[in-house]
Amino acid sequence: MEFRHYSVMLRETVDELCVRPGGVYVDGTLGGGGHAYEVCKRLKGSGHFYGIDQDEAAIRAAGERLSGFGSLVTVIRSNYCRMKEELNALGVECADGILLDLGVSSYQLDEAERGFTYRENVPLDMRMDQRQEKTARDIVNGYSEAKLYQMIRDYGEDKFAKNIAKHIVQARGKRPIETTGELVEVIKAAIPMKIRMQKGHPAKQTFQAIRIELNQELEVLKDSLDELIGFLKPGGRLCIITFHSLEDRIVKNAFRRNENPCICPRHFPVCVCGKASKGHVVTKKPMMPTDEELEKNSRSKSAKLRVFERA
Repeated sequence: MEFRHYSVMLRETVDELCVRPGGVYVDGTLGGGGHAYEVCKRLKGSGHFYGIDQDEAAIRAAGERLSGFGSLVTVIRSNYCRMKEELNALGVECADGILLDLGVSSYQLDEAERGFTYRENVPLDMRMDQRQEKTARDIVNGYSEAKLYQMIRDYGEDKFAKNIAKHIVQARGKRPIETTGELVEVIKAAIPMKIRMQKGHPAKQTFQAIRIELNQELEVLKDSLDELIGFLKPGGRLCIITFHSLEDRIVKNAFRRNENPCICPRHFPVCVCGKASKGHVVTKKPMMPTDEELEKNSRSKSAKLRVFERA
C-alpha cells in the first residue's frame, strides 16, 4: 500500500515556520513528506532540511518524495525525542525552524495490518516503530485491570473506562484477545446500547488510549518540548499540530512556561529566581483548519496549530 498522509494545515504551518533560504529546518514527524516538500521548495536550493520519523514506511515514502532536492535533504529513522542527539552527531548545533505533526498518518490508519484500526479484524499491533517488540496485544492481555482502567480513563477519556477494563480482563481470562475485531466486541459489550447509538465508534477512545500508551506519545512530547525550544536559533520557530486535548494541553503549558518561566511569588516586586524567558508564544489561541480543508479531509477536524518563537 502506498504511504498516504494528508498534510494537515499545510500552508498555515509552513507559513508560520517562516522558511528562509539558507536556513536549517527539521520535521520531527516526517510522515509522507508533505510539509517537508513545501519547506524544501521554499529553501530555494540553499540551507538544509532534516526529516525524522520512526516509521520505516514513512522514511521510504518521504525519501522518494524528497529525492528531487538531492543533498539539500537528510532523512533519519529515529524518534523526535532524540532530535538533538541525532543532529549533533551530524554537526548541527541549532535549527531555524522545527515542525511536529503529531497526527497518526492516513497510511497507519488505513493499512489494516498495522493494527491501528477498529474497523477491521486484524492482529493487535499499533506500533509506530516496528522495531519495537511490545505491541498492543501485550498491553491488552498483560496489563492489570487497574492499569487498563487508568490508561483508558487518562488517555482515552472514556467515562466507561472501568467497565471496559473489567470486560477486557474477563474476556482474556477465557482466551487471549488477539485481534482488533475481538477487542472491539469486548468494548461494545462494556458500553450500554443507548450510549453506543448516540456517540461515534465505541472503540475509538480505547484504541486511542492503547496507541498512546504503547508508543509513549505523551511522555515523549512532554519530555521533548523544552529541549526542542532550546535547540532553536534566536528568531527560530517551533510549530506543532496536535489532534486531541491531551497533546494540546501539554504543548500549551510548555509554551507558556518557556515564555514566562518565573517562579517567584506574585507579590514579589521584581523577579529574583533568575529564570529568563526563552521566547514568546506566537499563537495566543491555536490556529484551526479552514472550512475548505475540512471539506477535503474530515480527519483535520480536531487539529490545532500552536507556534513558539525563540528569543
